[in-house]
Amino acid sequence: MPAMAKLLIVEDDESVRTLAARALERAGHAIEVAADGAQGLSLIQAAKGGYDLVVSDIRMPEMDGIEMAIAASALFPSMKIMLMTGYADQRERAEELDGVILDVVQKPFTLAEIRSRVERALICFA
Repeated sequence: MPAMAKLLIVEDDESVRTLAARALERAGHAIEVAADGAQGLSLIQAAKGGYDLVVSDIRMPEMDGIEMAIAASALFPSMKIMLMTGYADQRERAEELDGVILDVVQKPFTLAEIRSRVERALICFA
């Protein structure tokens, strides 16, 4: 089991955000949350990129997860980002960001699934 990681969850749907945060807190991680990409990016900037992993929805109002990922990785090239989406067409957009996006998790996901995908991302790209 990897040591506790500092994670940022960026998701506009409160129920999904709460579900993911709770699952990952139970796995022993420190969690911060943002309701959209713009808020997520400002937290990333405030933390000086100090998250072990950012888990973000793709489709959000204002700034989507892909725009946020591009902006965050421009500022902090070593930042690790994992995306979530319920839309197949959004997955293809994420594939263009090879090297920035570690994984795309299909929604809806189970608590066990989000935990294991996060653990794998933390181990594989440590």
